[in-house]
Amino acid sequence: MPILTGFFSVPNWWLLVFIFLAQIAQVTIGTVEVILINKGYRKSGTVLSLVEILLWVFVASRVLGDITVYPLEGITYALGYTAGVYVGSVLEQKLAFGKVLIQTITTVEKGPILATQLRGLGCGVTVVDASGKVESRKILMVIANRRGSEKITEQIKRTDPAAMIIQNEVGGVVGGHLSRIKSLIK
Repeated sequence: MPILTGFFSVPNWWLLVFIFLAQIAQVTIGTVEVILINKGYRKSGTVLSLVEILLWVFVASRVLGDITVYPLEGITYALGYTAGVYVGSVLEQKLAFGKVLIQTITTVEKGPILATQLRGLGCGVTVVDASGKVESRKILMVIANRRGSEKITEQIKRTDPAAMIIQNEVGGVVGGHLSRIKSLIK
């Protein structure tokens, strides 16, 4: 039952809260689903897609069915979508799926020290001799789980605050030494 009548009719406040929260959940699930599928977690992504589409069908049909009577539901739906994009991006950052390649350019003296420390953390480290603008350098390459990669960069910064650290996402890895993957069902 609307509180007001006319173009600005307002549905019950609990319905607006439900629409807002359901839309946040739907968009957050959709964001995580796309990331999972892109990272190769097809089973988990497929399950999430079912939940996402069920939420979308029921909430969108409710909102669209009464949009001319309750335009505030449409506004609430849009605000929930916007909040869901933000929540989904924060959640993805916390979950940190996938692998990264961490390349460190350091001095010839600190290269072996860093390699030993990183191997002590369980990382496979490849060390390459390099030439810098002025002097010789060492490049250390580590492929690691994105989740927990900050421990590696913190260790590098503690040992060599002047080191250049480059981090890139890795699409796939075959062979070599990798630490055990703690993953979702793949």
